[in-house]
Amino acid sequence: MIEFSSVEFQHPNGVIALKGIDLTIRSGDVISIVGENGAGKTSLIKHINGLLKPTKGSVSVFGVDTRKESVSALSRNIGIVFQNPSHQLFSESVEDEIRFGMINFGFEEELVAKRLNWALTLFDLERYRTISPMLLSGGEKKRLCFASVLSWDPKVVILDEPTSGQDFLQKENLMNVIKILSSQGKTVIIVTHDIEFIWPLQPRIVVMAGGQIVKDGSAENVLNDEDVLKRARLLKPHLLSLTEGLVVKPREQFSDVYDAKKWLVKTLRG
Repeated sequence: MIEFSSVEFQHPNGVIALKGIDLTIRSGDVISIVGENGAGKTSLIKHINGLLKPTKGSVSVFGVDTRKESVSALSRNIGIVFQNPSHQLFSESVEDEIRFGMINFGFEEELVAKRLNWALTLFDLERYRTISPMLLSGGEKKRLCFASVLSWDPKVVILDEPTSGQDFLQKENLMNVIKILSSQGKTVIIVTHDIEFIWPLQPRIVVMAGGQIVKDGSAENVLNDEDVLKRARLLKPHLLSLTEGLVVKPREQFSDVYDAKKWLVKTLRG
């Protein structure tokens, strides 16, 4: 359980990034935080592992006040993949990067080796095992950050703009990973501008604007709210717009392009 209670945060330069945030994230939630640049999304997630501390109010993670716990202690259960992977990578090789977190958290070597191989395979990085992370492409660096964080098996996984630099197949793989994490009872928090990516996941969506939460609800409820979309400068996913433009309406809104194709073909033939 993650609990924000009347949280405000002001940067040292006086800029107020968060204003009166009340938010409860339950264990096992898949939640997406959306909004334009400067809405406060990254400031919010940095409060979850203690990188930022509230100016006012409080943040509780699994019953612990983040102001009273170190970032390293909170990070054992809270894994964050930040938007810019180059700011997160520092080891001399890909395998050392993945091993670092597990060794730091006291994993036994046998388990480290097992989870290292699992992560390299899952994110298609095996051939880069001994290469410096700095020689990877932007998308490959992003996948390495995913692998590094997931290797130590945190209870909460936070992904900040996870689809940037990823092609269609890698996005599909990432979506499957998120579904697996959800099936394992993990809490997954996705910060993104990529509405097309999150629509098939049908997560709970929290919309932010001006440092405040302006809407919190199901994907269907939030992304059908024209006023909220306009305020947060968000566009509807194409599949949702398609449904609205059809003369013959499907019984349910499409959450998957493959389901939409099947329905359209069947309807046209019928």
